[in-house]
Amino acid sequence: MKFRLAHYNHSETWKDMTIRVNQLYQTPIEEQQLEIVERKGVGHPDHICDAVMNEVSVTLSKEYLKRYGHVMHHNIDKALLAAGEVKTRFGGGEVKRPMLMVFGDRATYDVDGDPVPVDEMAVSTAKKWLKGHLRFVDPEKHVRYQVELKKGSQALTDIFNRKGKFMGANDTSAAVGYAPLTDTERIVLHTERYMNSPSFKKEFPETGEDVKIMGSREGKHLNLTIALAFVDKFIENENQYFKRKTEVVEEVTRFAKSRIKQDELTVSINTLDKRRRGMGGIYLTVLGTSADDGDGGQVGRGNRPNGLIPLNRPTCSEAAAGKNPVSHVGKIYNLLTYEIAGHVHQKVTGIKEVYVWLLSQIGRPINEPKVAGVELILEKGVDFKPVSKQVNDIVRSELNSINDFTKRLTEGKIQVC
Repeated sequence: MKFRLAHYNHSETWKDMTIRVNQLYQTPIEEQQLEIVERKGVGHPDHICDAVMNEVSVTLSKEYLKRYGHVMHHNIDKALLAAGEVKTRFGGGEVKRPMLMVFGDRATYDVDGDPVPVDEMAVSTAKKWLKGHLRFVDPEKHVRYQVELKKGSQALTDIFNRKGKFMGANDTSAAVGYAPLTDTERIVLHTERYMNSPSFKKEFPETGEDVKIMGSREGKHLNLTIALAFVDKFIENENQYFKRKTEVVEEVTRFAKSRIKQDELTVSINTLDKRRRGMGGIYLTVLGTSADDGDGGQVGRGNRPNGLIPLNRPTCSEAAAGKNPVSHVGKIYNLLTYEIAGHVHQKVTGIKEVYVWLLSQIGRPINEPKVAGVELILEKGVDFKPVSKQVNDIVRSELNSINDFTKRLTEGKIQVC
């Protein structure tokens, strides 16, 4: 990453918190010569874990609200999807051993003697998600479930009983978000979504939901290396597999070329394939996901909250998925930083890139981060001082309305992976 010395030009104290705005003198990612971006699609085992556990959090939050008027302590952010075992065959194979989904960490199981069926809700929510997103997975037959959730500690659950307009943070955690997406980031994100769209699946029904895209841009040349699970019941022989794979490459290339600025584009799919190696030379699955036999998954190993794994960017190590939406800053700040960055870029002219940093302190109100910082790369000739004032106003406004943000999180209206 090319850069020169950066320094803080403006700060504003708000309550006992200082919002610092920093001008960066570095080359924007879009203008650098090397960029690498990854996305794990809907059927990837890591994405499955993130999406399912976050949906469990949403379900529990709604149930707590319905029963008690507010969200209770929970963090469903530890999970494992252990791969099953299948026998792939041309024309259709079989599942020999189902996948295993393990739910972990903490939840509130009762309030004043009123029990909450947490385990049952977790399993039923997972089954509903699997049925709605993975066409070939029968959640009753192809997945086993093991709930290892336990009651929360007294110190952390007590946060939910304290009075105040704003919840206290249940952890000391740092997060960073940025805007805008580069051209490479956008095409990686949109290509996976296209490959898992109803129109694409109608044209290529043999393609499963497990799509992983690794985008690498060197100068003006963009390379997309894609792992795509094919479903064996649609494939009669090796020749048909390679024929359909070629057609998929052509369609994905057409889609991507119509949406990029780069001069050159290369699309490669399933590069491990090798003819005349039988089942060992092609990427076939029974259920459309590598989790049926080849690969397990965990919460936090998938996409960042903006749906990407952007290797050129600073990112938070926390998993946003599954954490409670009202006190866990590992979720709230992880997502809020991206939203603030997006609003800053949209509302303030003259900004090439913006990075927003928030650091919580356990027990401190979530609207008062211990550290709040914004880093800006400005267009040539833009005056920093008025820009920094606008940015400060936006950050202050976003933090003041953080309860509206956590409400949207609670309702599942903000995508986390």
